[in-house]
Amino acid sequence: MDRTVAAIGDVVVAALEDAGYMQSTIGQIRKSIRWLGVLAKKHDGVYTSELGAEFASMTTSPRTGRYSSQRHTDYGRLVWLFDSYVLTGTVDLSMRPRGQQKQGPSSPEFSALLAAWCHDMDQRGLARSTQNCFGGLACEYLNYLEAGGISSWEAADGASVLGFLESLRSRWAESSMWSAVASFRPFLKFTNRTDLLDALALARARRHHEIVPLLGPGVERQVVGACREGLVSARDAAITLLSLATGLRACDIRGLRLRDIDWRGGTVGIVQQKTGNPLTLPLPPLILVNLAQYVLEERPASDVEEVFLRLKAPHVALADHASIYVIVNKVFRVSGVEDVKVGTRALRYNAASRLLRAGTALPTISAVLGHAHADSTNVYLSTDAEHLRSCVLPLPEGAW
Repeated sequence: MDRTVAAIGDVVVAALEDAGYMQSTIGQIRKSIRWLGVLAKKHDGVYTSELGAEFASMTTSPRTGRYSSQRHTDYGRLVWLFDSYVLTGTVDLSMRPRGQQKQGPSSPEFSALLAAWCHDMDQRGLARSTQNCFGGLACEYLNYLEAGGISSWEAADGASVLGFLESLRSRWAESSMWSAVASFRPFLKFTNRTDLLDALALARARRHHEIVPLLGPGVERQVVGACREGLVSARDAAITLLSLATGLRACDIRGLRLRDIDWRGGTVGIVQQKTGNPLTLPLPPLILVNLAQYVLEERPASDVEEVFLRLKAPHVALADHASIYVIVNKVFRVSGVEDVKVGTRALRYNAASRLLRAGTALPTISAVLGHAHADSTNVYLSTDAEHLRSCVLPLPEGAW
């Protein structure tokens, strides 16, 4: 195998062209290869993993002297491709996982404990996103203990729990600390350390229930009109209308499979990723039309079972809920709604409030939204201002 940057670069570019990548993307890769070749001159043009790591760390723009997210993405991606070819003989064009993988603890005891916790979550069938969240916080806590000179689980105490939570405040918003505590608690329960659980209770993190603003009827008409008139792609229209009309979660839209759609019956049937409960919903004609147009005319040829794929190569399923957020906001902008940023959470609230205003019973709304418990729907009562006003008691005479 010729391990020069030039030779490997030719193999990478050829693999991208065979996979149908856009010429603009390939052009950006070529540009990164040229810069990597400049760095490799000190090694006679030969590529090594050490050279790749050095290249990927060059994230400072020489023009501004500041961190460049574009360099971070482009250089890191190129090193990923080069390393895959050097190690396996083939260019790995699969999607890279977003974010950085957390480095596990070095202590054998902590490593074994973390592995046991991950195995327990997997055995209980927790959603992958839940496992990542719970496991990530457990890993961070164990790393925090090691940084403080603690390498034995018995030596962990309540002060370390509070100190760990305090260390999170530099990266977590205050309103999100409740989520951090709630996601950290299952790990401590798994270890049967009641003393650490008692310390966690002292954090007294409060959950913030914000009132999500609703869309005006004019905004909904604009968005639906843009989807009906073909101002956006059928894929983007179907995703936005699914969220707007049904209130489906982003993870369920992303994971929707071709076999989940009953074309003749006009319904969609899924197993919710968050609750594990089955859910069947009717699909309005406009959604069915856009879904059919996308599948028959726009969807790239692929063996992937998910309905919605990336428009650019590699044509795989959308990465995560952030992709859905970007698509929905793009549709809103194209429809002329410039001052509103929404995601599926806001559209879920909007769908619930629309049902409330129509006089739909809460158990029915709970069924439509796919809640595991009927009480979960109570949070949407905050959006029904008109009915809430009717609950206000008049002030007694002389109260002023």
